Amino acid sequence: AEGLRVIVVGGSSGMGKALAKEVVRGGGRVLLASRSVEKLDSARTEVLAESSLDVSADSSIVTVAVLDASAEEQVDAFAESLKAGEWDGLVVSCADKAPHGAVCGTDALPTKATRGLFDVKFWGAYHCCKHIAPKLAERGAIVFVAGVLNRRPGLNCAPLAATNGALEGLTRALALELGPRLRVNCLSPGFCATERFDHMDPTKRDAMLRNTADSLPLRRVGEPSDMGKAILYLLTASFCTGVVLDVDGGHGIRQYASTATDPMRSTNSSSPQS
Repeated sequence: AEGLRVIVVGGSSGMGKALAKEVVRGGGRVLLASRSVEKLDSARTEVLAESSLDVSADSSIVTVAVLDASAEEQVDAFAESLKAGEWDGLVVSCADKAPHGAVCGTDALPTKATRGLFDVKFWGAYHCCKHIAPKLAERGAIVFVAGVLNRRPGLNCAPLAATNGALEGLTRALALELGPRLRVNCLSPGFCATERFDHMDPTKRDAMLRNTADSLPLRRVGEPSDMGKAILYLLTASFCTGVVLDVDGGHGIRQYASTATDPMRSTNSSSPQS
């Protein structure tokens, strides 16, 4: 991974920013793109501060670009500014606040809420691949970020389940289309404590994280660094394409029944005789 050059769309926060730190620590360089210039500047400062490199002589180690990936014309213009072969990898981790609610009934979510999520998370990835992939270096890699709620959905999570499922399908189709020149993979993260929960009441947020952690085999939720390392693996694993990698702390096998109320799941209970 030494010297890896990666464009990270959605790199101003969360998993994208964590990946940027991994790349820079490994001697590579990153181009962070997102909609907020303030968040980009803050992310650049943080990534550089946490690296062990002397970056004073090379300002190109971390560069930034303001980009709304849901707007295809912006992505097209951004791609036109790139030099062919200058970048090895493309990571698309951009997402918007996910709507939660029912699809049907009197309290159903407005359809535009789900369309908005698709615009950013799915169409953003689609636009980036369409326009930026042709500029990547030979034998480069693309990584999308979906999520566990596709195959293990929760109640009122249909928008995320559908969007993540679409990204996984896109991953497999593009792996066929773009191989062998490029590899295309997808990270499916589980519950991860990123900035996306900062808007919540701290007491409610902490209770939610603790409750989720208690249901997982590893008894903790994910950290952005967990996902950064996993994305780096997908970028550099040369015999890996068309793969959806679950990094979820065992979310796919989590047990929802409470051991306090279900005698068959109590740690002191014996298995029934058969």
